Amino acid sequence: MGALSALAGAALLLVGGPFAGSAQAAGLCGGHQVRTLSFSTGKTVVYRNRDYVCAVTIARKSGTRQTMSAGVQARGSRAVVDSGRFTHHAGPVTVHAGHRCVRITGRVGSKTVKSGWILC
Repeated sequence: MGALSALAGAALLLVGGPFAGSAQAAGLCGGHQVRTLSFSTGKTVVYRNRDYVCAVTIARKSGTRQTMSAGVQARGSRAVVDSGRFTHHAGPVTVHAGHRCVRITGRVGSKTVKSGWILC
């Protein structure tokens, strides 16, 4: 799985640079973009595809391995989180949300972003 993630990250860098964004995240998550949660060191992009919600956190400056995470929690369920030391992005993480609200989290380095309950 790590090799696949590294390969995807390398492909993303070739396509559009370190923070090229939504089109690249769409390649990792299916569906249509519904939110972008930006913060000083990156952004977490949120997609919805029917009853599923997917999130990817993308670093503003890529290439150096750093602590990153992306998380999605449907109300009433446990959060699904991808965290570790990555060079470009964390995730994708996908949950079956149905018509429930979701909470999104993202982290790059020491900076984080957290949504309230959204997409209700």
